[in-house]
Amino acid sequence: MYGRFAYVYDILMSDVPYNKWLQFVEREKQANQVKGKQILEIACGTGTLSVLLAQNGYEVTGVDLSSDMLMVAHEKAKGMNENITFYEQDMSKLEGLGQYDIVTIFCDSLNYLQSPEQVISTFDRVRAHLNPNGLFLFDIHSPYKIEKVFMDQTFSYVDEEVSYIWDCYSGKTPYTVEHDLTFFLKDDDTSQYERFDEVHMQRTYLVEDYTKWLKEAGFKILSITADFTKDTPKEKSERIFFVCQKEM
Repeated sequence: MYGRFAYVYDILMSDVPYNKWLQFVEREKQANQVKGKQILEIACGTGTLSVLLAQNGYEVTGVDLSSDMLMVAHEKAKGMNENITFYEQDMSKLEGLGQYDIVTIFCDSLNYLQSPEQVISTFDRVRAHLNPNGLFLFDIHSPYKIEKVFMDQTFSYVDEEVSYIWDCYSGKTPYTVEHDLTFFLKDDDTSQYERFDEVHMQRTYLVEDYTKWLKEAGFKILSITADFTKDTPKEKSERIFFVCQKEM
């Protein structure tokens, strides 16, 4: 997963509203009176949000499972003259990175974990990396989005440099979707298109499940909202946001 995909990721994510995640961080930092600006961005991908956070005064550490993603992220930060440290680690086994004022897992990255045990372990590991009263901010796909928006759908994208076909299928467990992606990437030397394929699995759970696991891990849940608003989740909400605080 994420091997050659890392090199086309930014093209495919060009319309993703990274500024909204930045605004979400700023809003919750101010609302909850967090004074420090040390932030750990888990599942940082190619570092677009990491750089944006650094440009807004945060001391950023990025973590991702993919070495290819981190290579792109490192070059991006270097090119923007931002001093960001990146580590290759599994979020469910996170260790040894110190403590932070804020820890984030954005862009539904938590949904790539394939079992409740991995989610629970991630919550435990996040808590261990937070300062007292530190904030844990993350978002997930709602069950509605997994089952009604993605399921049995085909999406496509056509561009001169890269094109793809994206098919979505039901997984073997509830609230699970399999993303089958076929890419066609242009070789600048030959002007020929090379095909490669990726399979990605995402799994989500009920809000009640996340709430239970967070409390058991030692978090106080400050708010649960939807779709970059301050509204509580509704039946057709697609992205659910959690704001949690480390309890002492």
